[in-house]
Amino acid sequence: MFHIKEDLDNVLARDPAARNRLEVFLVYPGVHAVWAYRFAHFLWNHGFKLWARVHMAWVRTVTGIEIHPGATIGRRFFIDHGMGVVIGETAVIGDDVLMYHDVTLGAREYSKTKRHPTIGNRVVLGSGARIIGDITVFDDAVVPANSMIAKDLAPRAKANFYSI
Repeated sequence: MFHIKEDLDNVLARDPAARNRLEVFLVYPGVHAVWAYRFAHFLWNHGFKLWARVHMAWVRTVTGIEIHPGATIGRRFFIDHGMGVVIGETAVIGDDVLMYHDVTLGAREYSKTKRHPTIGNRVVLGSGARIIGDITVFDDAVVPANSMIAKDLAPRAKANFYSI
C-alpha cells in the first residue's frame, strides 16, 4: 500500500531541485497528497466513502491538490509542485507518471460511468494541461504545458497544443 522510500527516491531521480529524502519527506506537497490519497483510497474501497472524501477535502485545503479517493493511481506517481491539480473519481493513472502543477483530469459529461481519462505508464503531463473525458493517453506520451486533450493520444506521441 505505501512505498515511502520508493516515492522519495523517485522524486530525487526526477526533480533536480530535490536535495535529499528528508527534504522531500517534509516539504513536497505532491508527495504528501499522493500518500494521503493512498490512505483515502483504502478507506474508499473498504466502504468508508464519506471519511475518504472528508480526508481528501482536508488534504486539498493543505496542499492545493484535489485527488478523488475513487481514482486509481499506480506506483511512483509524482506531482511536481502540485498547486491546482484535479484528478477525478474515475481517472486511472499508470506507473511512473510525472504530472506538473495545474493539471486537470476531468469529465466532459455527468454520468455514473467512466468519465475521466486513463493515463498510461511513463507519461509526462505538462503544467496547465487539461485532459478531459473518457479518453486514453497511452504509454510514454508527452502532453505539453497548457494543452487541451479530448481524444486518445497514441503511445510515445507528443500532443499538439489542442488535441480535440
